[in-house]
Amino acid sequence: MINLTAIVLAGGKSSRMGEDKALIPIQGIPLLPRVCNVAKICTDTIYIVTPWPERYQHLPLPQCEFIQENPSDTQGPLVGFAQGLEKVKTEWVLLLACDLPNLRVEVLQDWVKRLDSVEEENIAYLVKNTKGWEPLCGFYRARCLPLLLDFINQGGRSFQKWLKQYPVEILPLSEPDILFNCNTPEDVQQLLVN
Repeated sequence: MINLTAIVLAGGKSSRMGEDKALIPIQGIPLLPRVCNVAKICTDTIYIVTPWPERYQHLPLPQCEFIQENPSDTQGPLVGFAQGLEKVKTEWVLLLACDLPNLRVEVLQDWVKRLDSVEEENIAYLVKNTKGWEPLCGFYRARCLPLLLDFINQGGRSFQKWLKQYPVEILPLSEPDILFNCNTPEDVQQLLVN
């Protein structure tokens, strides 16, 4: 099995949802443990980056370690990712948002198998769509941390602007529904209907 760590980001304000997305149950399982359970099949090391670890202590999250963001300092997913990346000891990192209800083990396992063939100069292996990269469901080389910190220290907060500066390999996506993320009550309803 490839040397891999997972980082799950659970620091968003969930303003469009009106309640914490990570705690919304889909088929009886809250989103955060649901995403972590899929990640657990690919790696033994999972970090959850959040300003509110106490909010999630009661959830079944075996093998997961919390990294606490400073709540007054939450500056978006890029900064959260950098905080998680500082702990990583593996070559590759699987970065996931906590609101991906359609994530599937077999798709992730297939992606992990392809990591060995990613060209050495690429800092990431991500799906690309018409709007740009899908940064919150994909793979990064841990050695990208200095590049990331440099960008953040210059005031950068956008994954798209950061990724534009470096070579990234395109991850083929045959099932776009796995990237569906739950941002609004309507998204939850759509899931319950399907």
